[in-house]
Amino acid sequence: MLEDVSSHAQVEAARTDPIRVLIVGADVAGLTLAQLLRRAGLHPVLVERGDEGTDAGYMLALLPLATPVIDDLGLLDEFRAHTIEFDRYVIRTHRGATNKEYSMSGLLSRYGEYRGISRGELMRLFATVGGTVTYRTTATAIEQPEHGPARVTLTTEGTSLTAEFDLVVVADGLHSTTRKLAVPHAELDEVDTGWGGWVVWTPPFPDATTLGEEVWGAGAFVGSYPVAGQNGVIVAGPNDRTRSGPAEFVARLRRELRHVDGRLDAILTAVAAADDPYYWYLTDCRTSSWRGRRVVLLGDAAVGFLPTAGIGACMAIESAWVLSRRLGTASATKVPSTLAAFEAAQRPRVEAAQQNSRQLANLMFNSSRTVAVLRDVATRLVPLQVALRPIRTLLETAPSV
Repeated sequence: MLEDVSSHAQVEAARTDPIRVLIVGADVAGLTLAQLLRRAGLHPVLVERGDEGTDAGYMLALLPLATPVIDDLGLLDEFRAHTIEFDRYVIRTHRGATNKEYSMSGLLSRYGEYRGISRGELMRLFATVGGTVTYRTTATAIEQPEHGPARVTLTTEGTSLTAEFDLVVVADGLHSTTRKLAVPHAELDEVDTGWGGWVVWTPPFPDATTLGEEVWGAGAFVGSYPVAGQNGVIVAGPNDRTRSGPAEFVARLRRELRHVDGRLDAILTAVAAADDPYYWYLTDCRTSSWRGRRVVLLGDAAVGFLPTAGIGACMAIESAWVLSRRLGTASATKVPSTLAAFEAAQRPRVEAAQQNSRQLANLMFNSSRTVAVLRDVATRLVPLQVALRPIRTLLETAPSV
């Protein structure tokens, strides 16, 4: 597991590395990169502004894009043991009736495994590689001189340390506090859907342990996704409607639905009864540039995803893997050119995946009953092969570094 040590201890351990790497943010992208670099013999300095925590967080669906990365970490067997393979996917109408059921394994099995896991369990799994981290720490200053390494000030609970790094990776999430320090010239493009939803966990449904299903409502969305030993649920709607709280929103939704079976009833009951459930504001972002001279943005700090396509975590993991592979053949003096090549290759791919999630959000997060009826009809007519074409393109063009 990760050992919480001082930033000074981490800096000392990295002092003789051929490339001294600082990673700001120990979430999916940052932790993936740190563990890959450690497996390659480096001692990246990993800092995280939050406290140590292993809460379940939200649910993740990992496409086959993640499989080679997890294999490189030596965790593939354990990953399979702690995940659920998605086999079936159901879309319900805006009234709650089953609209169409798809076989996900039949459509994606040629590319590999499509598996569900909670964010907390994924973090725990990656942490088993070992290594160090410094919690409650932020980068409060970053200097990037024309020549030589970057100088970064790290602050832990009021105590600061300044150190030199050949590479600084900013991976502190969608709401990054470091992005502007790292790439001050980058413009931020944000999409706010105006929607949000409550995330809760339910016991697994015995008749649906491999089933993901969604209600595409008029002014509401319900999603249910299995992971090992439990089921992740989100109930969402326009923020001006959800302000009344989960109990009132769910009561209103029940009045609008005509078909509420046992699973859907259990989902709605769990959300309405939840004690202070996590509320997820459904926003995303992308930056006009990922890098400075010796600094690069990674994961949600570069391109933050809406959950609609279920691919944000995969792209963060893939990007970390691609960057680690490129660093494996680089030297400290070649870091600037390595970052330029990394951004040129990976940014168009990640932004294309994000564009797909934005398009799906326009379709899924809708408040018009007329549009909902037309969408129900279109869903029945459009084959999933067509709907999944952008995802299949990503799978067929996966990077080989």
